[in-house]
Amino acid sequence: MATSVAADVIDALLEILRAAPELSDVQIIDGPPIDDQSVLDQLIIGWQPGEGEAATLLQEFAYAGARRRNEEGVVSCWIDCWTGDTDMQVRRRRAFDLLAVVENVIRASDANPESPTLGGVVLWTQIAAGSLRQAATEQGARASVGFTITYFARI
Repeated sequence: MATSVAADVIDALLEILRAAPELSDVQIIDGPPIDDQSVLDQLIIGWQPGEGEAATLLQEFAYAGARRRNEEGVVSCWIDCWTGDTDMQVRRRRAFDLLAVVENVIRASDANPESPTLGGVVLWTQIAAGSLRQAATEQGARASVGFTITYFARI
């Protein structure tokens, strides 16, 4: 019996996001980036700048008898959009367009009724919170969205 599904959630997110055709031109990274940070568009699962936690979780007994547990978790994520020009509006829009793709990939739809469960890993998942950061230098404009994906599972 698993003690947590947090690692499975991150693995499932990476798998379904890497398979999304709308993200084929985005570098999708597992955890802290170690490569070239000048890539135009990055989606990072399990990391945000300045944050220590890739994921957090909280468990409690699901019901009397202590045989099953409920787990609620939060996975930190980051979208980073950079370009050599200084048009902040274009970068900001691109960052939120990518966030919309992530949300649509994990949202239930007629084509993807199992999406919120990450293929059965959890009972549900969703984007729960986010924040926008913007920066401009002589090298160009950068817009980033830090966001969290929450999940609920029974283990």
